[in-house]
Amino acid sequence: MDTSPPHPAPQHVALVYHEGIADAEPIAREMATTIRGCSDGRVADLFSQKDPAYIENLGRYDLAIALGGDGTILRVSHVCARKNIPVLGVNLGRLGFLAELQREDWKPGLEKICTGEYWFEHRMMLHVKQERAERTLGEWDVLNECVVARGGGMKLVQLKTSVDGQPLTTYAADGLIAATPTGSTAYALAAGGPILPPEMHAILLVPVAPHLSVERAVVLPEGAEVVIRVHTESPAVLSCDGHHHSEVLNGDRVSIRVSDRSVRFVRVQGRGYFYRNITTRLNRNPQPGE
Repeated sequence: MDTSPPHPAPQHVALVYHEGIADAEPIAREMATTIRGCSDGRVADLFSQKDPAYIENLGRYDLAIALGGDGTILRVSHVCARKNIPVLGVNLGRLGFLAELQREDWKPGLEKICTGEYWFEHRMMLHVKQERAERTLGEWDVLNECVVARGGGMKLVQLKTSVDGQPLTTYAADGLIAATPTGSTAYALAAGGPILPPEMHAILLVPVAPHLSVERAVVLPEGAEVVIRVHTESPAVLSCDGHHHSEVLNGDRVSIRVSDRSVRFVRVQGRGYFYRNITTRLNRNPQPGE
């Protein structure tokens, strides 16, 4: 957490909204008007999350506001992490674990930010690399998790997993999740993993439907490197934050460590907000189509 004094008020703001949510653009326009009205010369520009212009021009801004569900905030956070730009999440979706402001009452919080009354919460990311026969196929930074899982077939995958070069176990399972503390409230939670405090720096391993192998989640320290060697008769899948999907073949190697990048979330709530909000979030039971 950032315990420094109040920060400079943002002067150039990018508002990135989910175009599939009916009121996302109107709320973004209202927020832009509020920002511009705080003082002369402030810039507030609107972008659809599918508009490549916001990615190309994000370096011009000192704050990005993501309006949508957790998926929108996640996508904007990936771009901002590469440019070290802070993110403010506005929840227009269901749970909104990553969001700071809500659809119904965003104005007081935004006005605080416009006067510098906010703090930064730093969320760690994971760096994931896939290799095949000593050739790197791809590298990604993730905020929630990466998952190595069976593909369309019914057979389990065997995932020989080591930590810092030492064997941990071989999971025979539907898959294995490697998550950040941020991701501990996402897929890892659904798979039975623990909830970790967001400011913690650790790697969480959670097997998905393990069969005759270790069932418990494992929490590893920040400096650990996890290596997963995949044994499968049919192609498996590597998923990074649910957005990038890569085919995994027998013998592929997936390595995971803490990334050099992180995401800075802008917060106006008190520092105990996570524990106040978590029960409310988890007690919700969204209806189909909500």
